Amino acid sequence: MSDTIEKRIELKAPVSRVWRALTDHNEFGEWFRVKLDGPFVPGEVSTGHITYPGFEHIKWNAVVQMMEPEHLFSFTWHPYGIDPDVDYSAETPTLVEFTLEPTPSGTLLYLKESGFDKVPAGRRAEAFRMNDGGWTEQMKNIEKHIAQTA
Repeated sequence: MSDTIEKRIELKAPVSRVWRALTDHNEFGEWFRVKLDGPFVPGEVSTGHITYPGFEHIKWNAVVQMMEPEHLFSFTWHPYGIDPDVDYSAETPTLVEFTLEPTPSGTLLYLKESGFDKVPAGRRAEAFRMNDGGWTEQMKNIEKHIAQTA
């Protein structure tokens, strides 16, 4: 099994527009389907709750790592931490990185989530499988969001 999920999509919008969709907490919440409690701030915890149907019981908890304007946005979180009775805080989180590159017709959005080898063995395969599918869906969500709001 791989340690890393990677996805790419070319969006028909300038880098500045894609950057805003990724890093404005309200816009991020629209396409990602999460209600965040406040803006993303490097080095701080981002909290909120998932609004995706069927997953509304899940709390959003991520630590913003880097925000290099119009290039890199990253955070760490506990992948597929959906059981409200489990404390995932002792686990090593995975790193989610969004990298933006300008293209002649818009922006290449590259997503990488790494560190699955540190997820406890008992839930590693499911966390990887669910996040791999989740990121496939989220890439479609951001594409649709940008197309509708550009």
